[in-house]
Amino acid sequence: MENPSTPANRYRPLKIGPKIEIWPPVVLAPMAGVTNYPYRKICYEFGAGLCISEMVSARGLVEGNERTWEVAHFGPDERPRSLQIFGAEPEVLGEAVRRVKERVDHIDINFGCPAPKILKRGAGAAIPAQPALCRRVVRAAVKAADPVPVSIKVRLGLDEERFTFRDAGRIAEEEGCAYIGLHARTVAQRYGGRARWDYIEELKCLVRIPVLGNGDIWQAPDAFRMLAATGCDGVIIGRGCLGNPWLFAHLKMLFEGSGRPARPDLEEVAQVIRRHYRLLREHFRRPLQAEMLMRKFGTWYATGVRNAASLRRRFQTISSEADLEAVLEEMLRAGIMDGLPDPAEPSELVF
Repeated sequence: MENPSTPANRYRPLKIGPKIEIWPPVVLAPMAGVTNYPYRKICYEFGAGLCISEMVSARGLVEGNERTWEVAHFGPDERPRSLQIFGAEPEVLGEAVRRVKERVDHIDINFGCPAPKILKRGAGAAIPAQPALCRRVVRAAVKAADPVPVSIKVRLGLDEERFTFRDAGRIAEEEGCAYIGLHARTVAQRYGGRARWDYIEELKCLVRIPVLGNGDIWQAPDAFRMLAATGCDGVIIGRGCLGNPWLFAHLKMLFEGSGRPARPDLEEVAQVIRRHYRLLREHFRRPLQAEMLMRKFGTWYATGVRNAASLRRRFQTISSEADLEAVLEEMLRAGIMDGLPDPAEPSELVF
């Protein structure tokens, strides 16, 4: 008999529009330079319910920019196909959505990016600070996307004096968004300090559409603490999965009550790194692009390994599969650091 206290009996799939069900309700956050097709494929295989693309420029899509369309590429086996888009001009964003809607299953609008170059364009997290413009952008996207569901992702606001998430939540609900994701930090915080989950709870009480929480989920128990503390409908995983796609497997296991997560051994880590590198080489036309990305990802995969600083430096030098194998041999000899946290300490789980 199934244990009635397991998450499988407490939580439900996340519904995005009339046709898409996401299980587990765990989303890979869109991250520039990270959530390209190879990494999305790996995260889907580990158990992520939804993997969102790197953000793409609405204007770049409309103007036919080759690089923008490359970023908007999806794999033939990828489902659901989720694209994040940004832009500050309602007409341009609507036209961009019309051009991609036949390729995707879901569109997410970026209202949370804190990068200065995006804010200077009046896009990203700058838009919710102008509620009238925010409404026009959302309305244009929802109308153009129909019947493809649209969501928005926001931050608390620009700073402590300018919280914008409440207005954004009302607009999302009134204009027909499928859900709203909230990174519980301000733009001024960027990625520092602690995410303030109490505001995720406040947003959940404010709107009737699903609310997804984002911020400070580093291990599987963190996600269940967020769900219990806020009542949110799902979680968005960002930096916590960098070099750690096993986090999605751990979450799926706990949501389904199918076992106890354990740290992967180094041989498994090495196998995933090899696979990741080969996927990058297959996906990108320019080998150097794949190698540059593997250098970046390699520094994250080295976390938790003895002599991690040395390994990170070695990852920065790879320019071939042979170079990668040499680094992996060093990694396997180094071994895992002692005293790493358990990925699912039972006493920490809140169901």
